[in-house]
Amino acid sequence: MSTAQILPDHQIIDCINSGIISFEKPLDSDQVQPASMDLRLGNRAYRLRASFLPGRNMPVERRLSAPLVMHEIDLSGGAVLETGCIYLVPLMEALNLPGDICARTNPKSSTGRIDVFTRVITDGAIAFDTIAPGYTGGLWLEISPRTFSILVRPGDRLSQIRLRRTCPDAKTTASKSLEVSLALNPGALVGFRAKRHAGVLDLRKIAGHDPRDFWEALTLRDGALVLDPGEFYILASKEAICIPPGEAAEMAPIAPEIGEFRVHYAGFFDPGFGFDGAGGAGAKAVLEVRGRDVPFILEDGQTVARLVFEAMSDIPSALYGTTGSNYQGQGLKLSKLFRAWEG
Repeated sequence: MSTAQILPDHQIIDCINSGIISFEKPLDSDQVQPASMDLRLGNRAYRLRASFLPGRNMPVERRLSAPLVMHEIDLSGGAVLETGCIYLVPLMEALNLPGDICARTNPKSSTGRIDVFTRVITDGAIAFDTIAPGYTGGLWLEISPRTFSILVRPGDRLSQIRLRRTCPDAKTTASKSLEVSLALNPGALVGFRAKRHAGVLDLRKIAGHDPRDFWEALTLRDGALVLDPGEFYILASKEAICIPPGEAAEMAPIAPEIGEFRVHYAGFFDPGFGFDGAGGAGAKAVLEVRGRDVPFILEDGQTVARLVFEAMSDIPSALYGTTGSNYQGQGLKLSKLFRAWEG
């Protein structure tokens, strides 16, 4: 049986040069990652009444009218996307996939760490974040800030795309997986709980926000954390994570029925994350956790997710961590938008 494999950076660049990936404006110099490419917001946003999928043979544009669209927003001078609202933004990138390449999208890590829910749709889509071989057309990003309102501009990058070379009868198979558990050590700083009704986060201000304006530090006496319904938490894994140069990885639920909480799996793990040869030894997975309908206790060492590894079609030209990556070698860490926590 054939196996789908993820394309590395130099093969993504080949796709750009051949027109498989096209774009409205020249790419940013750091837009291509070891096993993915960042996607950029376009010039306008549509405030929606509700999320939707266009359905087979239906262009997204044809759905963008009343009553689904409440109003259109010009992003060119910057605009605030408010908590609790749903927006749809056309992306600067488009695809012209051949029959042997498919794609998957995912929120960037920094997006998940500020509790901004995103997913990509395409013309004729019947599912989010999954793009079939042979797709030709534009990309649209649904954005729903859950905790913090955000200031965005054209070119901001909230999502990323991975390309897989496949064939009609190929299936993506995981080479291995790793269970991920929580580090809730008594007496230590174990995480952060988001403050409600905080200010606006400017996505261009890297390390430009005081974390105390947006987060409460969590320390425990007994290694157990009670999740409050509807609250958002940043926690870290007990395990050190290492993604070898020839593999990439993505988080997956360990089981949907294990408790009244949701781990929001934002971002892909690129080749070289946590890899000693790329300066990442000891890196932990940062987990975005939201409590559901009733209070629920999480305990130190409790398994909450599974890291699924996939093979690369080739070794990337540059591993994660070798080009100024924000989260290489991380422990418990907030989004890059915040200054380091002190105290």
